[in-house]
Amino acid sequence: MNTKNNTKHARQYELILLGATGYTGKFTAQYIAASLPIDLKWAIAGRNDTKLASLAEELKRRDGDRIQPGIVVCELGGKELDALAKTTRLVISTVGPYVKYGTPIVEACANNGTHYVDCSGEVPWHLDIIKVYHDRARASGAIVGLNSSHSLPTPFTTCYSPACSHLRSKMIPQCGFDSVPADLIAYSLATYIRRTFNCGTLEVIAALDSNSAPSGGSLNTLFTGPKYHTPAQVAAAYKPFALSSTQPPPTSVSKALSWRKWLFGTRWDKDLGLLTGCFQSALDMALVQRSWGLFDHGKLYGENFGYSEWAMAGSSVGGVLRYFNLWFVVWMMSLAPVRWLMKRFAFQPSEGPDAESTKHDYAHFKAIGVADNSASDRAIATFKFNGSLYFFTGLAIAEAAMVILRGGKNEARASGGGILTPATLGEEFIERLMKQREQKVEITVGRL
Repeated sequence: MNTKNNTKHARQYELILLGATGYTGKFTAQYIAASLPIDLKWAIAGRNDTKLASLAEELKRRDGDRIQPGIVVCELGGKELDALAKTTRLVISTVGPYVKYGTPIVEACANNGTHYVDCSGEVPWHLDIIKVYHDRARASGAIVGLNSSHSLPTPFTTCYSPACSHLRSKMIPQCGFDSVPADLIAYSLATYIRRTFNCGTLEVIAALDSNSAPSGGSLNTLFTGPKYHTPAQVAAAYKPFALSSTQPPPTSVSKALSWRKWLFGTRWDKDLGLLTGCFQSALDMALVQRSWGLFDHGKLYGENFGYSEWAMAGSSVGGVLRYFNLWFVVWMMSLAPVRWLMKRFAFQPSEGPDAESTKHDYAHFKAIGVADNSASDRAIATFKFNGSLYFFTGLAIAEAAMVILRGGKNEARASGGGILTPATLGEEFIERLMKQREQKVEITVGRL
């Protein structure tokens, strides 16, 4: 067996959760303690030893029959992060804003062949780290993840034997609610259409219905982003397929939009009904389009593939009003005085909605996949989760880590390593999400 691979497997920990005492970090720590294998060797890490000790004691009270996590006190500087990365096979980071704190963590993992998963939703930052660290991570043997891959038809598989595993450093950012559901339903539809209709996917149209209040960390990310990227840089990151190393034919990204979209920001689909603009659409589109390119340079999804995401409109008037309200909010958030005022009254970092407030939270996706050989050949996929979306994020990044660490034959085949996406974890990831015990995750795909 490869000596380099043996060295990584001999590290002190399998997993270190960095930022464990934050709002999302606590959900993640609680899920790991309650639901992951009891023999997992893991640690919680952060800058405050008192808070870490308190969290460790809480976890012991809740789940005292498992191996308790180690405690690693670590500043977010280069040398300490480098030492941390050398002690573990994988780092989960819930330390945001990632544009402010994330790059040194990614660098330490990429340099040391340490896998990495986070729950960021900062597309301009994703573009930054892809440019600098994707090739370095592939060379070092790490997976840095954006938001898994089941048994694909033979033309779409690549080497995944143990002898090749040392070539992959796997890094997956954007592996929380931003944007696991969208990425997995697009992947599920593309693979289903490939097998059922023996062709690529022309388009995936997704409709989102959700209810959730943002945490202090999510709001702080919105407040912080404009300090690090100019409007031009943000616009460049959100261009179609900007995150993808493979570029599609020009015709696939210049499809004519209807007058309804241009004038009112709405769209009609015969199976989904009237749709309107969605705040999360640009974020999810960027990730799905990267997944498109990671699977055999776009050949699995199809060279003419397109993805769009919408919200259920309810009525024509309501859809138009919601669309213009969306752009009004975006414009207001671009103003520094507004961000300053919101920051004073919003949740602070490490704060968020309490358990009572999230009882009625949910996220439901319904998506249609249109086959490239015939618009009448259509498939449908759904994603349903009821409960705190921050709990789902903790669940998703923890289970993604387990696919990477202990995954079977399906683990991360898409591109051989580097900065990947949740879809590159495939069906094994989907199955793990659906098997969790507390709040049910439902993911379905079938023919219309």
